[in-house]
Amino acid sequence: MKTRLDGFGLFVKDMPTMVRFYRDVLGFEIKESEDAENVYLIKDGTLFMLYRRNDFEKMTSHKYEYLKGLNGHFEFALYVDTFEEVDACYKEVTSKGATGVLEPTTEPWGQRTCYIADPEGNLIEIGSFNKPFDRKEDKQ
Repeated sequence: MKTRLDGFGLFVKDMPTMVRFYRDVLGFEIKESEDAENVYLIKDGTLFMLYRRNDFEKMTSHKYEYLKGLNGHFEFALYVDTFEEVDACYKEVTSKGATGVLEPTTEPWGQRTCYIADPEGNLIEIGSFNKPFDRKEDKQ
C-alpha cells in the first residue's frame, strides 16, 4: 500500500476565533465563514484543515481528550528566507495577538527560530536557515 501525506487538521473548540487567527494573524487564505463546521485551505501546497471538535466527535461516535493551555504534543513549522524575517514575523504576529512562546533565537545547528501559539495553545515554529526554502535540497 502506497500512501502520501495529504495534509493535516486541527480539532478546534472555537472555530470563529481560530479562523480569525489563521486568516488575520498568519495570513492563511480562508474562504469559509467563521461559523463553518470545517475549514479547508491550501498553504504552500499543503492541505490545512480546521474541524470543530464536537462535530468530529459526533461523526466518529467517540469522545476525545483535549489539552488546555500550551499544547506540547506537536508543532507545525512556517519558513521564511532570512533571519531578519524571523524577527520581523515574530514581532508582527505577536503584535496581532499570537502568544509568544520563544523569542527569535539562533540555534547551534544554524537555524534562527521562534515559537508562537495559536489561541488554543497549538505551537507554531517560524524559522529560517538564512536562505530561500528549497525542498529539493531537503531530499538529498
